[in-house]
Amino acid sequence: MNIKRHKKILLALAKLLVVGLTLFLFYQAVFTAPDTFLSWGGILRQAGQSPLRYLLLLTAILIPVNWGFEAKKWQLLGQKLEPMSFWQAYRAVMVGLSLGFITPNRLGDYAGRVLELKSRQRLEAIGAIFIGRFCQLVATVLVGSAGLLYFILAFGWQRYPGVSLSLFILLLALCTAMLLLLYNAKAMVVAVAAIKPLRHFVPYLSIMGTYTSPEMSRLLWLSLARYAVFLMQFIFLLILYGVRLSPLQYVSGVSGTFFLKSVVPSVSLLSDLGVRELSAMYLFGLLGQARLQVLSASLSLWLLNIAAPSVVGLYFVLRLRLARKGVVA
Repeated sequence: MNIKRHKKILLALAKLLVVGLTLFLFYQAVFTAPDTFLSWGGILRQAGQSPLRYLLLLTAILIPVNWGFEAKKWQLLGQKLEPMSFWQAYRAVMVGLSLGFITPNRLGDYAGRVLELKSRQRLEAIGAIFIGRFCQLVATVLVGSAGLLYFILAFGWQRYPGVSLSLFILLLALCTAMLLLLYNAKAMVVAVAAIKPLRHFVPYLSIMGTYTSPEMSRLLWLSLARYAVFLMQFIFLLILYGVRLSPLQYVSGVSGTFFLKSVVPSVSLLSDLGVRELSAMYLFGLLGQARLQVLSASLSLWLLNIAAPSVVGLYFVLRLRLARKGVVA
């Protein structure tokens, strides 16, 4: 009884720690940079008076759609471990989102989804989670490479044809390599097994080799659908904040931003905050856009799609049970 009581106390303390740390970092990110926050507040007020303010509502409406696609992916991935409803998958995604919010590179996402499983083979889910994230990365690289190609042709081809051609070949090789890896996940498991220090991870990754090509294709299409939602949200916010470009430039700038954010390692405790903003300001700066408007759109996207859902996900963190009847946590 004492052991069970201690477990409950430790679980309660862990939940409170996650909630407190998440809210603290949220406060730090938004309210402790006075210059940026005040400038951003002015732009927000202007956007609130704009006839295009309905775009903010559209962006907000797409938030559950965005994470709904991620939940559907996790439902399909998790079926290899245990039967899972869409709601259960959605809840696991929200728990993972909250825990990932306070860890570098969203590593807490793994823990959140694993803890939501009822199966005794919880740690085998690590490979399934990795496949889901890799599918999303493949979608980001494929579309982002096309977006960066626009910048290569528009700003580099005439002045630096050799460098531009090299970058094009590099992007093409990267896309090809990632697609080959995605459809040959068994090869990734074999590669891990070949590295002696990593061999003890193989049991947790072996599930990666069980997904068929049709399943991978379905996961990739879901990743592309989620990517399209994210892309539309960013474009809506750019338009709301006064960034005026052609449709091709919008798509190229946003997809290029997502590409750079994904390939640049992040050590921030606040998910990808910072990398995306710098990437967006650079690429849209090449297109002649004001940095503050682009920064405002990027920060708003982060608040709406990452920070706000992470706070909502705390509700599911508080309801999380590490020990279930008949299951060893």
